Amino acid sequence: MEQPVYKRILLKISGESLADSSKEKILNQSMLQRLAREVAVLSKNGVQVSIVMGGGNIIRGSELTRDLNIDRSTADMMGMLATVINALALQQCVEDEGVACRVLTGLQMQSVAEPFIQRKALRHLEKGRVVIFAAGTGNSHFTTDTAAALRALEMNCDALLKATNVDGVYDKDPRLHRDAVFIPELTYAEALNRHLKVMDATAFGLLRDYQIPLIVFSIHKEMSLVNVVEGQGTFTIIRPQ
Repeated sequence: MEQPVYKRILLKISGESLADSSKEKILNQSMLQRLAREVAVLSKNGVQVSIVMGGGNIIRGSELTRDLNIDRSTADMMGMLATVINALALQQCVEDEGVACRVLTGLQMQSVAEPFIQRKALRHLEKGRVVIFAAGTGNSHFTTDTAAALRALEMNCDALLKATNVDGVYDKDPRLHRDAVFIPELTYAEALNRHLKVMDATAFGLLRDYQIPLIVFSIHKEMSLVNVVEGQGTFTIIRPQ
């Protein structure tokens, strides 16, 4: 790969992007393997990669509360456990590519993964290991978007990359509106003024306040992750100013 623009990144992956809708399975094997290959390419070229996993392909806490009347705190804990399943699956795929990988969780489950300790996570990155953060922040009522922003701050990342089902930010949902206009670059202030729903408000505020750029791109394009880190391809970048 070419010279990377970013040396240390945090990648946010939604659970929905890992689902295999055609086979009605919770995990898409080919997607996991392709993602792992791209992560491995970055790691082998000196980019320090950390990842926050979503769990929406398995369980969404908000839906459990709405549909089954499960207490929100309990439902959120169930959602956090779903992110651990996804993290373990991706860990195996990354290791199959010959790259050391560690899963760190916000909830205590030592027989499955390491507990999140900031200094330990930083040390893993410095040693060239891929770090996958699971179980969100370990607290209910906080989304994995917020967990991603928080971990990006704690890991001193150069950028947060949000992998989505569309290739960037539009003025309205391109899946619903054919006349949606793609926005390649904007500032946090502009995004707020235009009420663009890029991440939840808490996550967005953290990134804005701590001056971390946010890059939104499509996970469904081959080598899209590598291209973004090289500063190439199609994506939207939201800059501090």
